[in-house]
Amino acid sequence: MNKPRLWTKNFIGISIANFLVFITFYYLLVTLPIYALQDLNGNAIEAGLITTTFLIAAILSRPFAGRWIEKVGKFPILMSALLTLCLASALYFFPHSMTAMLILRFCHGIGFGMATTAIGTIVADLIPDSRKGEGMGYYGLTINLGMVIGPFLGLTVMQQLGTNVMFTVNAICAVLAIMAGLLIRLPKKSIATKMAMEPKRTGGIKSLFEMSAIPISLVAAFFGLVYSSIISFVSIYAKEIGLVEAASYFFIVYAVVLLLSRPFTGKWFDQYGANVIIYPSILCFAIGTYLLSVSSSAFMFLLSAALIGLGWGTAFPSLQTIAIQLAPPKKRALATATYLSIFDFGFGVGSLIFGMVVTGIGHSALYFYSTFLVLIGLAVYYFLHGRNNLPLKNKVQEDQVAS
Repeated sequence: MNKPRLWTKNFIGISIANFLVFITFYYLLVTLPIYALQDLNGNAIEAGLITTTFLIAAILSRPFAGRWIEKVGKFPILMSALLTLCLASALYFFPHSMTAMLILRFCHGIGFGMATTAIGTIVADLIPDSRKGEGMGYYGLTINLGMVIGPFLGLTVMQQLGTNVMFTVNAICAVLAIMAGLLIRLPKKSIATKMAMEPKRTGGIKSLFEMSAIPISLVAAFFGLVYSSIISFVSIYAKEIGLVEAASYFFIVYAVVLLLSRPFTGKWFDQYGANVIIYPSILCFAIGTYLLSVSSSAFMFLLSAALIGLGWGTAFPSLQTIAIQLAPPKKRALATATYLSIFDFGFGVGSLIFGMVVTGIGHSALYFYSTFLVLIGLAVYYFLHGRNNLPLKNKVQEDQVAS
C-alpha cells in the first residue's frame, strides 16, 4: 500500500517559509541586544526588553490570528503576516532610540505571531493524517535549523560586516520568505458558505483559545522554562567553564542529531503513538541537561548538546502534533495559536526567572537543578496527557470519518 505524499510543492514551500521566518527571529534575537548596548546606548534591562516586547506581541497576536484564519482563510493571513515581517525588517535601519526600537519590536512581534500561527495551521492541513508525526517532525526541524543558522549568521555578519549589512541580510531573508509563501497553492473555499454553515461563536476569552489544546500546551510551556535557560545562557556558561570554542558548535551538534534522528522519530510517533516518543525524549532531555551542568570538557559539553537536541528537539514538534490532533479539523488554527502562545509564555517566564536565579547560584547549579525540573516534567506529561494517549488515536480516526 502506497503512502500518501508528504513532500509536495506546498509542503516544501511552507517549510522554506517557516525556516526563513525562524532564521530572522534567532538572527535578531542574538544581535539586537548587542546593538542596543553598543549603538543605542541602552542598558542591560532595556536590552532584555527587546526580546520580551517581541514575545509579548507574538503571544497577544496569536489567538486573534487563529480566529482571523477561521474567518478569512489561511493564505491571506499568511501573506499579510509575511508582508508585516518584511516591512518591519526594512525599518530596522531607522530607530535611533530605545523607545523607537521597542515600538518596532512590538510591531515585528505581531507579524511573527501571525506568521507562525498561519504556517503551523497550513502545515497541519497539508500533512496526511497517517504521516502527521513524521511531517510535523520535519516542520519542527525547520525551526531547529533556523535556531542554529540564525545566531551564527547574525553574529558573523555583525562582527565582520557591520550593523547596516546585518539589517540588510535580515530584510533579504524576509523577502525570500514572501517568495516561498507565494509558491503555496491552497484550495479556495467559499468563506461566506463556510461561515454560514458554522454555528456562531460566543465571545470572550474562550473564543481565542482551543480548550482541548491547553493541557498539552501547558506541558510544552513547562519544558520551555528549562529550554529558555539553555538558549539564553549556554554561551555565557561555556565561556565561564573555558569552552568558548565548543560553544560555537553546541547548536550545530544539536541540529545534526536532529537531522539524523528525525526520519525515525516521526515515523515511530505515527506507528506507535505519542508516549513511545515523548517519555524517552524527556529522559534524553534530562540526561543532556545534567551532563551540561557537570561539563568539564568539550566532549561532554557537545554530548549534552546531542542529547538535548535528541530529547527536546523531538519532544517539541511531537507535543505540537498532539495539540493539533486533539482539536477538530476546523479548529487547527486556534489549536496551533494556543500551543505556541502558551509555550512562548513559559519560555518568556523562564528567561525572566532563570535570569534572576542564575546571578545567585551560577550556571552550573542552574542546569543541575533544571535536570530535576525536566524529570518532574515526566509526571506533568503523564497527568495532563500521557495516561490518555489511547483516546488520542481514536480522536484522529473520528476526525478522518467526519472529514
